Amino acid sequence: MQISPSILSADFANLQRELEAIRNADWAHVDVMDAHFVPNLTLGLPVVEALLKISPIPLDCHLMIEDADRWAPSYAEAGVQSVTFHIEATRHPVTLARTLRAAGARAGLAIKPGTDFAPYEELLPELDMVLVMTVEPGFGGQTFMADMMPKVTRVREAVRRHGGEIWVQVDGGVSATTIEQCAEAGADVFVAGSAVYGAADAAAAVEELRALARVHACA
Repeated sequence: MQISPSILSADFANLQRELEAIRNADWAHVDVMDAHFVPNLTLGLPVVEALLKISPIPLDCHLMIEDADRWAPSYAEAGVQSVTFHIEATRHPVTLARTLRAAGARAGLAIKPGTDFAPYEELLPELDMVLVMTVEPGFGGQTFMADMMPKVTRVREAVRRHGGEIWVQVDGGVSATTIEQCAEAGADVFVAGSAVYGAADAAAAVEELRALARVHACA
């Protein structure tokens, strides 16, 4: 059970301090948005390169950008440890996943709430993680979509069929009140933004989320 706090909910004027506050997490989730694939603009490669120099934990970059085939490899080449691209934004997912892995990054595939995973199950041998969005990508603080849990379960079942160490991540509205159903559905990596950075103690929030996920996953 891994916790990946999203710095989208952090104070962008104090990112080094905000990263230090979650040093007990497994990853720092970095949302890269280009205002084209999603209607929001956040940060890009230069900022990510700066974060790599100061982050006490590995970076988990979620690229919500157009033309992932062109832009995603640069993040892996910069040293990002996990790079996730959207299936809706790539024409050559196998080539892209192999390029990311060759550069030393874990390759993740993200799917929007309206995208069915079944047509892409055959891609699993090329992947290290599948991200099931539990909100529409683009903005933090949205309401958790519980109706995505059957999709999480289908992805987990597909992973079991294919074997291998492939993580199933959920992103969007994950909190102390929703993480248990995510774990029960089969997720093992949890992105939480406001649930961590909106808490009085970010590190304590990370521990609470991890404990809740572990308890429910073992039930």
